[in-house]
Amino acid sequence: MRFTLDTNLLVYAVDRDAGDRHCIALDIARRARGRDCVLTLQSLAELFRALTGPKMKVPAALAADIVQEWQDAVIHHGWSFWEAMIWATAKKHGCRILFTEDGQAGRTLGGVTIVNPFGDGGAEFAKAAFGT
Repeated sequence: MRFTLDTNLLVYAVDRDAGDRHCIALDIARRARGRDCVLTLQSLAELFRALTGPKMKVPAALAADIVQEWQDAVIHHGWSFWEAMIWATAKKHGCRILFTEDGQAGRTLGGVTIVNPFGDGGAEFAKAAFGT
């Protein structure tokens, strides 16, 4: 099943100070490796900005390495304006699930179901979606 991950999941996956969100996001990111995951250029650019911003203060070279790792995972393994862009990209690429804490969790639009992995039942849904 093809799916995509929003920026917030990518950020939580590398933010060890994010508590339970870090654990859930990291688990999803690890499960996404080797699967049919589409990462949008927007999400990768936003990840870079978040990593190098005032909160995380990751050096640009290290942030670029982190973003490259996400790109490699995609390349080698297969309702604001911005949220709509992510949804449209997911739909265009045939994704059936958009994992994000933004948007309308549980809603299916154009064949893409929005899942909040941090909300009620979201982590369990993610595990079931990955078949593990």
